[in-house]
Amino acid sequence: MPSIDVPSPPEVLKILAHDLRWTLIKALTISDYQVNELVDRVEQPINLVSYHLKQIRDYDLVTARRSEADGRDVYYSLNLERLRSTFLDAGMALHPSLAANLLIPAPRIEALDKRLRILFVCTHNSARSQMAEGILRHLGGASVEAFSAGRHPTTVRAEAIKAMDDFNIDIRSQQTNHLQDYAEQSFDYVITVCDMAREVCPSFPGDGQALHWGYADPTSVADPDERLKAFQKTAKLLYNRIQLFLMNLRHETDHTN
Repeated sequence: MPSIDVPSPPEVLKILAHDLRWTLIKALTISDYQVNELVDRVEQPINLVSYHLKQIRDYDLVTARRSEADGRDVYYSLNLERLRSTFLDAGMALHPSLAANLLIPAPRIEALDKRLRILFVCTHNSARSQMAEGILRHLGGASVEAFSAGRHPTTVRAEAIKAMDDFNIDIRSQQTNHLQDYAEQSFDYVITVCDMAREVCPSFPGDGQALHWGYADPTSVADPDERLKAFQKTAKLLYNRIQLFLMNLRHETDHTN
């Protein structure tokens, strides 16, 4: 009988098949972390964690960036788009039917068992956190209560409004809020979207989770045209991440009922 010429498994499957790399990637699906925080979460030596992070980074499944708050710190973020595309390609390489359903665009998420209270935090509550609030309210519908606040709130940026218009999301009625306004309230998730906010974000009552999704500050771009492009890029990243975040919550709910 002639032998079958079988190609090697796709590299992404080799990456994901390792227990520690799987655990690191799973941790990064929910939040950005520094290496010492990942060490604490996976309870493995720092040299081992660093080695496997490099393996994941070399395949571009994880990105690293310097903290805006302290350039000595490095945050690791999961490249969700890269992970999704390579995972779909791996399924297609084995059999087309394994990827067919995954190619269907994700719908709006409306049906979580519990209405979640989620607060987005950045420094000025003028750009990233405002866009995140609007996106979450749009995608989550009645399943969520979306809020945003800042340590030093200013006004909602016109570029943020324009970037949200591209998604048919109107945030013109949203107001800026001081973080202290929510000091006595409890949330299921408090998500910082800038590094400086994470450094000073207080604890809130209850047992909600504190997550960090760090994005470059689009307001720091000097040229007006390039600044709007930076806002649009950040809006797209937030939209994708919030959509996947809600899908993950729906998945967890389905598997705990």
